[in-house]
Amino acid sequence: MNESSASADAIRAMFASAISDMYQAEAPQYRAMKALVADINRQALGDDPQLERRLLERDELGRLDVERHGAIRVGTAEELSMLRRLFAIMGMAPVGYYDLSVAGLPVHSTAFRPIGEAAMRACPFRIFASLLRLDLIADPQAREIAARVLAQRDIFTPRCRMLIDIHEMRGFDDDEAREFVIEATQTFRWNGQATVSSDVYQKLYATHPLLADIVCFKGPHINHLTLHALDIDAVHAAMAVRGMNPKAIIEGPPRWRCPILLRQTSFRASPEPVDFIEEGGRRVAGAHAARFGEIEQRGAALTAKGRALYDRILAEAQAEAPLATDGANAVAFNAALTRRFAAFPDDDETLRREKLAFFRYSPDASARAGEPASHPSLEDLLRSGVLRAEPILYEDFLPVSAAGIFRSNLGDQRAEEFIERADRCAFETALGAPVVDELALYEEAETRSLAISLEALGLDCVAASQP
Repeated sequence: MNESSASADAIRAMFASAISDMYQAEAPQYRAMKALVADINRQALGDDPQLERRLLERDELGRLDVERHGAIRVGTAEELSMLRRLFAIMGMAPVGYYDLSVAGLPVHSTAFRPIGEAAMRACPFRIFASLLRLDLIADPQAREIAARVLAQRDIFTPRCRMLIDIHEMRGFDDDEAREFVIEATQTFRWNGQATVSSDVYQKLYATHPLLADIVCFKGPHINHLTLHALDIDAVHAAMAVRGMNPKAIIEGPPRWRCPILLRQTSFRASPEPVDFIEEGGRRVAGAHAARFGEIEQRGAALTAKGRALYDRILAEAQAEAPLATDGANAVAFNAALTRRFAAFPDDDETLRREKLAFFRYSPDASARAGEPASHPSLEDLLRSGVLRAEPILYEDFLPVSAAGIFRSNLGDQRAEEFIERADRCAFETALGAPVVDELALYEEAETRSLAISLEALGLDCVAASQP
């Protein structure tokens, strides 16, 4: 067997490209949105030369057109556990636990993503994966139907399962790596043939639209892909002008001079033709709407302290102007959100000094003027320009925002009671592994960057960290 030249990063890049091609072929409106985002990104770069310079410095310019993430939903613990093994081949680990019950959705989730700056630079693609929670389905008949239907399906091809076993035993050669990408992509392909009758579909849909989407089809079709927008507000406005039926709001924080966390929006899902299997094998035409296109714009990763402040402000805005399920009061909600966010610092220096966000440090010996003090503080080094600090980009997700996107694209207009019913232990048991703590990853990146920078400057870490 020849040694494979396909690293986990390379396999992930091949997979992301295959998923993009597949989804563009399946969803023409997504293809149109991708062209729109590319146009506005070019305009943003032309209007702001400094932005282009920053993206070049971070080696991000060439990845602007690469999808940042997709989302899927699975129905059983076995499906989720096998996905963990599949994504591990691509260097994607389960990061974070997201409880979407806070917004009335019977799922909890994680993000399979690359870990580490080099891996993210190589290919930033990740998958937001949600697992159905039948324990949150109140209707016992719907629970029983769902469990029975899910027990009868296998979302992976036999060859995909075999290739996962092969890789875990001895890795891949190049041909096997390419074959794996093809087989893995099949797992997430749309299939317009439901596995249930129209009556079963309607029963599950009436119980919860998400239940029908997860249970009634052959596999966990990609329900959306997400593009990176340099100006998400401009894209959101342009989607409306072009008749793409966008969500009423951009989920997440308001437009900010120093962006934080994640802002995202989407065009709404449109009904797609579906054939239901009736008694005797007869097929009846119907429709199902769940797939859409999304855009995102990312900012600084917040510390636990910063996230607590963000969550409090968001809760205050929602209490002041509760967002209607159909977005009818979007203007009032956005106004309340902007007012409330006046309490959140909007400059990097304050975010760093008050430990509200994580920062990556880098040395700049060329800026050094004269010999530093024998025991310089971190602030001394930053003021002198010997040390630079820039926010670490947030690479993860926001449960309230994800829930808002999901609900708007499932046609779910019911007013749900927001009751938190997290069960991380059950999720990790189903996954077959613990999820990685995303805050620990950012803290480690910050700590490591500072240590490397101080070493490069020939400074003592402890002395340099003194106030």
